[in-house]
Amino acid sequence: MDGTKRNDIKVGQKVAVVQKQDQRSGKLTEGIVQRILTNSPNHHHGIKVMLDSGIVGRVKEIK
Repeated sequence: MDGTKRNDIKVGQKVAVVQKQDQRSGKLTEGIVQRILTNSPNHHHGIKVMLDSGIVGRVKEIK
C-alpha cells in the first residue's frame, strides 16, 4: 500500500517516510506514526506524518 490515502494510515502504525531533504535521493526512514499532519483525504506525494522519533515526512510505504 502506498501512503496517498489518509484513511489507510493510523496512529501507531509502522510506515516508511521520505523526509524533505531526502526527496531527491528517495531515502526512506521507518518509524511509528505519532500524528497525521495532512488534513485532506488524499495527497499525491503521500500523507505527511510525524513519527514517534519527531521526524516529519510523507508516507511512501505502509508496513
